[in-house]
Amino acid sequence: MNDLNIILPPAAVTQTSAAVVWDKTAAEYEVFCNGEYYRTVERGDCTIEGLMPGREYVITVTGGGACGRLTVRTRRDGGIFNISDYGAVGDGRTVNTRAIQAAIDACAEDGTVLIPSGVFVSGAIYLKSDMTLRVEDGGTLLGSEDPADYPIKRYRWEGRECDCYSSLVNVAFDSDSKFKNITIEGRGKIDASGVALFNAERAEGRAQRGRAICIRNTDGVYYKDITVKQSPSWCVHSIYCNGVTANNIKIYSKYDEDRSRVYPHIFNGDGFDPDSCRDVYVFGCMIASGDDCVAIKSGRDEEGRAVGLPTENVRITDCRFENGFGVAIGSEVSGGVRNVLVRDCSFTHVYSIGSVKSPRGRGNVIENVLYENCEGEYQDDEFHDCEWFRGGIYVDNFYSILEFDPRRAEPVTDGTPKIRNVTFRNIIMKTRVSNAVWLAGLPESPLEDITLENIVAEGPKGMKAYNIKGLKMKNVTVITPDENKFVFENVEEMVDA
Repeated sequence: MNDLNIILPPAAVTQTSAAVVWDKTAAEYEVFCNGEYYRTVERGDCTIEGLMPGREYVITVTGGGACGRLTVRTRRDGGIFNISDYGAVGDGRTVNTRAIQAAIDACAEDGTVLIPSGVFVSGAIYLKSDMTLRVEDGGTLLGSEDPADYPIKRYRWEGRECDCYSSLVNVAFDSDSKFKNITIEGRGKIDASGVALFNAERAEGRAQRGRAICIRNTDGVYYKDITVKQSPSWCVHSIYCNGVTANNIKIYSKYDEDRSRVYPHIFNGDGFDPDSCRDVYVFGCMIASGDDCVAIKSGRDEEGRAVGLPTENVRITDCRFENGFGVAIGSEVSGGVRNVLVRDCSFTHVYSIGSVKSPRGRGNVIENVLYENCEGEYQDDEFHDCEWFRGGIYVDNFYSILEFDPRRAEPVTDGTPKIRNVTFRNIIMKTRVSNAVWLAGLPESPLEDITLENIVAEGPKGMKAYNIKGLKMKNVTVITPDENKFVFENVEEMVDA
């Protein structure tokens, strides 16, 4: 019986835990493990801890008159490889790259490389298949501030393959290699020393900036409980991966956990970026970003279309977003994006709940997107309406273009983007600086099948809609002092229900 559509997200099993998610329709749920009561939860996910390695467990969830059940097997225990046993010193000064890499290289299949309590400075390290990197509570993996500790490799950067400084945490680098079953977990921290590296890597100018974590070409990636902070660019970047799960992680690129230090000048400080990835689950996470909190991508322009790997089947639920630009799709989406769900999330000091953006030149299709049961507000003055962000809720084919004529069509080419079947449902969004709602398609490629249902959107510039074929509005309230509350141009087949 599986009325709840209970799912084991990809890779979401460790030696001692298993996480499940389901379709939330009730106020609370009871979770059982092997028939014994485990916990009552109000979200649509639960992580069962304290399991034994290499065992089968039956997990049952009940609530609202529905029931879901599945069987999971925990991973076997391949042993602990403590980096201290390989010469690492957690004094916050010693550079331990060789010692940490030695522990990784020695790690057995299904083994765990342990970063214990202490501050362990390191340059780039490279993980391998069938292993866990665990940073225990009280432990910090701290990035070296020297660019020389991050070898230059070929990575995808803003949608194109180019020379980049290695990230602090990477997979073993070989463009032809495929990896599997990599877990990064623990109650400790990964601090990429982003301010120092941002300045140093840009000053040196030999390559594009690295990230805190960059995992590519991997089937089965699990980020669990870890805190990631202060990256020189994007914080957690997954490229060409199938089966990616982020469970209860925290990402800080705007400020420290206690807001004692702020990093306003690290631009491109995205939180979590799945890039040409399939089957992505993000739940119970907190992201405080200086840019997009989550940015869903799939390559840029002709190169991205040639690679042709979409990001698809993305499920983001029960997350908190603080600072930044919410859950974004784009703008590097030339491989296509489809089947994205954002549900039951809160947005505080966040410019927009959702943005779907793909300008001319990108090409391909963004389709089947749902933002549902979300509430957000932006009452700050740091950012204002411009070519990069245009509303609390927005879909934009003129992204990155400051001045444009929504009536001027251009020839349809391989670079003409298409956005269709996008829904915002049960949304409350308040902003003091921008449009409440902005929907802008191209005259040669209108937005198709856009739905706004049960929306309360407040903003000083009201609602703008350009070039749409099929706009359904049901129970939409726009609060604004602007006398021109609604501006609609070339909107066809509009239904106001």
